Amino acid sequence: MGNPFDPNVYGPVVSALLQKDRLIELGPGNPDPEMEKRLAALQVTDLFPSLRILDPPMAQACLAGLWLYHDFLHQSHRISQSIPTATGSYWHGLMHRREPDYSNAKYWFRKVGNHPVFSDLCREAKALADSESRFCPPFIANQDEWNPFDFIDFCEECLQVETPAEQLCRKIQQREWELLFDYCYKKAVW
Repeated sequence: MGNPFDPNVYGPVVSALLQKDRLIELGPGNPDPEMEKRLAALQVTDLFPSLRILDPPMAQACLAGLWLYHDFLHQSHRISQSIPTATGSYWHGLMHRREPDYSNAKYWFRKVGNHPVFSDLCREAKALADSESRFCPPFIANQDEWNPFDFIDFCEECLQVETPAEQLCRKIQQREWELLFDYCYKKAVW
């Protein structure tokens, strides 16, 4: 399965921030000070050049996602906790999962409910798992609906114990970030 995520569809500013090919860490990661300067200089409107923002909280969610993508958990947290929607809770939960604070991540995912990206994430996680079936936990292969709580447990297991399944977990997490970012970006301007 090829990666269908193309940063270029989000305009030059977002594209430039996502050009570095990387697989997001399960844990806090290592923030790049140069990227911090670039992100700190951004206004949310910079992410949508020549587009009218129709949903400001979704535009803010994109900014929270970009901070998280580049391992700036504190900055992402500050933004996501101010977004009083299920999607804001989703970004908030992702940040806590990476922190790692798994019980807090589960708290925020309870506030998410059944998010619109879950069905695509479930399907794509299964496809990723099919390509790495020997490392796939049964909950991914057998699920008909995405279970963020089982995935939090899987992330915790992979982060605590060195396991070949870590790469699969990171690929699913990466695809989750991409699906959620795409959802937010489109909702912000459509």
